[in-house]
Amino acid sequence: MAAHPPRAAGERGATVGKILNVLTRHPRELGEAEVTSFLNYLARDRQVAAATQNQALSALLFLYKQVLDRRLDWLDGLERAKRPARVPTVLSAAEVQRLLSQLEGTRWLMASLLYGAGLRLRECLKLRVKDVDFEYRQIIVRDGKGAKDRVTMLPGAVAEPLKAHLLRVRALHERDLASGHGDVELPDSLHAKYPRAPYQWGWKFVFPSHKLSADPATGVIRRHHVYENYLIRAVKTAARAAGIVKHVSCHTLRHSFATHLLENGYDIRTVQELLGHASVETTMIYTHVMNKGGRGVGSPLDALARAPRAEQPRAEYGA
Repeated sequence: MAAHPPRAAGERGATVGKILNVLTRHPRELGEAEVTSFLNYLARDRQVAAATQNQALSALLFLYKQVLDRRLDWLDGLERAKRPARVPTVLSAAEVQRLLSQLEGTRWLMASLLYGAGLRLRECLKLRVKDVDFEYRQIIVRDGKGAKDRVTMLPGAVAEPLKAHLLRVRALHERDLASGHGDVELPDSLHAKYPRAPYQWGWKFVFPSHKLSADPATGVIRRHHVYENYLIRAVKTAARAAGIVKHVSCHTLRHSFATHLLENGYDIRTVQELLGHASVETTMIYTHVMNKGGRGVGSPLDALARAPRAEQPRAEYGA
């Protein structure tokens, strides 16, 4: 976040005083000026992250529009917190191999898909059996980020382990059907249009939970997909066991997927399509590891080390 110019102690005290005064009044009595002042206080005095200020802005807009039935006009003078430009953490191929070697079973399979197909964690969790195409070696990602579908690759290295995994999942599905709990949650109210679809094998999650749970909306007992922490914790533990000091998350594997494709010579448009980015500018962030930018420039110190040393002049002594 960009640094703001220092403010005098008296000015900061006056701002805090205004905020405290606002907190003692009902929101209906406040308007654009007070909301703007509060959001500026968050960005300037509290120096919160951009996401925090945006969350506060969204909450206030919801409060005034949905609860108080009052629409706020454009907030003039609002100082937006700056979103810092971060370079993504990328693992080398050797680091990925060490990380995956610390995982096993379903967790290894899921992490391999994050790296081998460039899936986001939620995309992997929500993957359905019908969207894995072994014949064409592809995975159809449904309702990805931005509510978009896309097609990505199915790595050959996971094809056979994934088939064996699905055999076990199908046996679990058959047991659920026999016990009366064989349906699954469908997106976009498809259960109303296709009443039998929730019981069909193709709609099942590729990575189902090991236990049944009640749907919080309907109370129906069914088997959902595994929780996010099932893989999040495993990846962090594997990174520590592999001796990787970088900050590693599940999304790091997706970053590594894109970077390694570019390193292997695939064009950026192809990588953009596989990742599902709306703009190629988003994909261009991964070019920082190619022979461009800081890593593609030779240091002058290395040039000195490679250059032949000049012969030291001999000292001349008087008679």
